[in-house]
Amino acid sequence: MTRLFGTDGVRGLANEALTAPLAMKLGAAAATVLTRDRASGRRRPMALIGRDPRVSGEMLAAAMAAGMASKGVDVLRVGVIPTPGLAFLTDDYGADIGVMISASHNPMPDNGIKFFSAGGKKLPDDLEDEIESAMHELSETGPTGTAIGRVIEEAVDAQDRYLAHLKAAVSADLSGIKVVVDCANGAASDVAPKAYAAAGADVTAIFNTPNAFNINDGSGSTHMEQIQQAVVEHGADLGLAHDGDADRCLAVDAEGTIVDGDQIMAILATGMQERNALHDNTLVATVMSNLGLKLAMREHGIEIKETAVGDRYVLEELGRGDYSLGGEQSGHVVVPAHATTGDGTLTGLMLMARMAETGKTLRELAGVMTVLPQVLINVPVSNKGAIMEAEEVQTAIQQAEAELGDSGRVLLRPSGTEELFRVMVEAAEEEHARKVAGRLAAVVAAV
Repeated sequence: MTRLFGTDGVRGLANEALTAPLAMKLGAAAATVLTRDRASGRRRPMALIGRDPRVSGEMLAAAMAAGMASKGVDVLRVGVIPTPGLAFLTDDYGADIGVMISASHNPMPDNGIKFFSAGGKKLPDDLEDEIESAMHELSETGPTGTAIGRVIEEAVDAQDRYLAHLKAAVSADLSGIKVVVDCANGAASDVAPKAYAAAGADVTAIFNTPNAFNINDGSGSTHMEQIQQAVVEHGADLGLAHDGDADRCLAVDAEGTIVDGDQIMAILATGMQERNALHDNTLVATVMSNLGLKLAMREHGIEIKETAVGDRYVLEELGRGDYSLGGEQSGHVVVPAHATTGDGTLTGLMLMARMAETGKTLRELAGVMTVLPQVLINVPVSNKGAIMEAEEVQTAIQQAEAELGDSGRVLLRPSGTEELFRVMVEAAEEEHARKVAGRLAAVVAAV
C-alpha cells in the first residue's frame, strides 16, 4: 500500500486526491495520536491551523478543524501565515499540534497538509505512520456536550507575534539596502515586506496580491526570471524570492544573477564561523547540494554533514549534532537558534544583515563559492519505486559515473511530492552535464 505521507506531509490535487473528508479523518486521527501522551491539566488539548492563500485551503482548514474538534481538541485558526510562522506560533501559543494547509511551491490546484508537534517541530516518520494507521481505526462517534472541541476563527495577533519574533531574531539595521521581494502571491505577501521594512530596508514588493487562484503562478522561487528582471529595473541591491508558503528563499544580486540556497548557506556559514557561532564548524546540507559548496566549505575548514533531500532530514541531523545551520539548494535554510523549520523571511533578513555587517555586495559575498554546472531533469514516471531497481538504469548510472570521473557526479532520486523522478548531473562543463543528464533521463523515461 502506498504511504499517505510524503517527504513533506500529505499532498495532492485538492478535492480529488486530497479531499475534505480525508482532511477531516486526518484531523481526527492526528488529534488522537498527538494528544494521547499529553499530561493532564486544566487546559484541554489545543491545535493551531494556518494556511496559504490558495482557494482550497479554506475548505481543507475547515474540514481539519472539524475533525480535531470532534476528538475534543480546541482549534485556533490563525489564517494565512507562512509555514515557519505556523511552526513558531505552535510553540508561542503553547499548542499541542500545529497544522499547515499548503502545497508550498506546487501550482494552485494542489494542496497539502503538514503537521507539527508541540514546540513547532515536524513529525518523524513513525508518528506519521501512526496517524495513518489511526485513520483506519477511528470511531465515528466522539466526545459529547462540553467535551467537544471549540473552533476559534482567526487569531487576531498571530501575524504580529511572528513579526516580533523575526525582528528579535535579526536585529541588524538594514537602512540603505534596497530590496525587491517576490512573494509568489503566497503566504509571505503581507509578512515579508513588513518584516524587511521594519528592519530598515527599502522594500519593493511584487506578486504580493493573492486572490486565492494566483499563488506561484509565474512567480516566486520557481520562476526566478521575474525577480531577476525586477531587481535590474528598480536598481535594487538584491532580490529575494519566496515560494507559496514562504519556507524558501532564493536571492538575486544587483546584476540579476541568481544566488541559490547553496550560496546563501555558504555566505551564512562563513559569517557564523567568524562569530564563533557555527557549532563544530559544521554545516548540514543534502545530497542535492552543489559540489562547489563542499569544496568551498573545505577551504574554510567547515565540515558538511550530508542528508537525504527534505528539510525534515536536515532538521533531524541538526538536532542530532546540535548544529547551527543547515539547508537545501532549493532555498530551505534552517537556523535552529531561531526556527524549527526552514524560514524564507528569516533567511532574507540574515542575508541582508550579512551585507550590512560586511559592507559587501551580495555578488561579492556569493563569491565565497564557485557553482559547478548542475543540470536537473524532472522525468514524469508512473512507478517511482521501480526506477532504481531497473537494470538498465543501474548500468546507465555506472557508465555516467565512469565518464565524469572525479570532476562531476550523478544523483537520481524520486520526488517526494509528485510523480516525477529527478535526474541530476554535475560536471566541469555545462554542455557535458546536459548530455549525460539527457541520456540518463531517456533511460528513466523508458522504464
